[in-house]
Amino acid sequence: MISSFGGPEVLRIADVPDPTVGAGDVLIEVAAAGVNRADISQREGHYPAPVGAPEWPGLEVSGVISEVGSEVTGFAVGDRVCALLSGGGYAEKVSVPAGQVLKVPQNVDLIDAAGLLEVACTVWSNVFLLADLRRGETLLVHGGSSGIGTMGIQLGKAFGATVAVTAGSEAKLAACAALGADILINYKTDDFVARLKAEGPGAHVILDSIGGSYLDRNIRALTTDGHILNIGNLSGEPGSLNFGVLMMKRGTIHGTSLRARSAAAKAAIVASVGENVWPLVANGAVRPIIDTRVPLADATKAHHLVESSAHIGKVLLTITE
Repeated sequence: MISSFGGPEVLRIADVPDPTVGAGDVLIEVAAAGVNRADISQREGHYPAPVGAPEWPGLEVSGVISEVGSEVTGFAVGDRVCALLSGGGYAEKVSVPAGQVLKVPQNVDLIDAAGLLEVACTVWSNVFLLADLRRGETLLVHGGSSGIGTMGIQLGKAFGATVAVTAGSEAKLAACAALGADILINYKTDDFVARLKAEGPGAHVILDSIGGSYLDRNIRALTTDGHILNIGNLSGEPGSLNFGVLMMKRGTIHGTSLRARSAAAKAAIVASVGENVWPLVANGAVRPIIDTRVPLADATKAHHLVESSAHIGKVLLTITE
């Protein structure tokens, strides 16, 4: 629970009532929950849970189904699954609409699966469904070593794109290269606009969680008819928009989020991920990149780690082994 808004120390373990299971829901005994930047924003008071969602954080979990609603088909008690949530994942049990659940492939560790679905849905819905990244095009992912970034690299390469990344250390860039990233840019020492222009026409699709001053540079790095996808503003800064350059490039800027979408919209994204991404997970071409597992009782430690940006891939809270 969040005892009051503030730093990681406001997180508390508390007893809450068991979730109710609707006709279209499944009840999951949680093995692990992913820790996301949205959880930190919620803890700080900047990102309240949607109406009807639990008040405690957690946007994704993995675990085993222990109860199935009367209208649910395709799932059974005992299934290993992962789920996309509107909140409440930092818990022993969650109830979630069945449309937001996928079975975990046998080759994936159940706990590691907690770090799969949120990033897969974010990357797939933005880069492929919205921006329609094509084979041979260039995808630029800011924060390439993050959970979103490591999934963006893998999916970009799996579908034949050239992938460029920015990161803040050589160790993080090396991790990106190991996943297949083609253009490695240290944002502390290199200009990503100049690098992209030196390597080719620029980026056809840019996935950006930094925001702020990156907006103007993203526009300059964009190809004609390119797309910028803003999924966050970690910089906390305002950005300036050069309409002239954007119009000359016929570029588009999309501001998107996943959490506040309707259950039907989330189910459509999860279904598309199940059809297009899950076969790649099942054959090992795409895998969860996990930095650290932390017990739920040490959630404060997990939040400190994510805030430090020292991790590569996902940080998970383990609930049951």
